[in-house]
Amino acid sequence: MASSAAPRRRGRPGHDQDAVLAVAVRLFNERGYDYTSMYDLAVALGITKSSVYHHIASKEQLLQMAMDRALDGLFEAADEVRALDVSALERLEQLIRRSVIVLSDRFEYVTVLLRVRGNTAAEQHALARRREFDGLVTELVKQAQAEGDVRPDIDPPTAARLLLGMVNSLTEWYRPRPGSAESIADAVTVLAFDGLRT
Repeated sequence: MASSAAPRRRGRPGHDQDAVLAVAVRLFNERGYDYTSMYDLAVALGITKSSVYHHIASKEQLLQMAMDRALDGLFEAADEVRALDVSALERLEQLIRRSVIVLSDRFEYVTVLLRVRGNTAAEQHALARRREFDGLVTELVKQAQAEGDVRPDIDPPTAARLLLGMVNSLTEWYRPRPGSAESIADAVTVLAFDGLRT
């Protein structure tokens, strides 16, 4: 799924848009989006406020880019899983596993995404994309039930929310380090899918 982020601008020497975004995301997670100003961002980057606007149009654009970075990773994982010639349950398990990997690889961006409440147009857009992704997971649960691989007494939307809730809860305690994402993905899928299987 294509990102809705604004076109990339050329940066000034020593900074590019990705560097500005990375610092902004760190500040959003440390202080909160509402309590981070463009002046704070300029200070953290060691440049003037006017120089920040050379890289980016607004704080909300930075928020949208951060959320899209997380969401694009999830939809790329969904596209990869959709192409697999395996059962719906195996596709579901792979999607949850890959969601953990996306969270680990894009941890700061996913953390920003999970904290939004729909207060701005960018946040509402991100929440709509999250609901779309939730729908993909729900549909895989339904397909797996139809194939007889998931217990029929489980409500698919509830199962999808619980699976994604397990993944999303990692932002509260998990800190990515080399080689750790795979073992966390293993733990999540074993715990979740042993309870879902018929």
